[in-house]
Amino acid sequence: MSLEKITDEMRGRIGAHSPLEAIIKFDFGDDGVIRVDGKASPTVVDNADTDADCTVKVSMDDFVKIASGDLNAQMAFMSGKLRVEGDMSLAMQLGSVLG
Repeated sequence: MSLEKITDEMRGRIGAHSPLEAIIKFDFGDDGVIRVDGKASPTVVDNADTDADCTVKVSMDDFVKIASGDLNAQMAFMSGKLRVEGDMSLAMQLGSVLG
């Protein structure tokens, strides 16, 4: 799955009003980033690599597995496949965003 397709799908899931009033960045390494700016109104979902309140570092393949329910996010975190930098409490709320 491409970065553009994941970004578009996330934009559709989140809509104009993110339940999180924070900036969350998903860092896929060499595959790029997706930034969700819940502080903006309407919410902005783009590929800008800027500062964030919480950064989730994960491979794109593992992110797709987590989003589709094929990989448990907690297990990915415990096994080191997913790392969180910044506000951990925001990462805990991402289930409401990713649906």
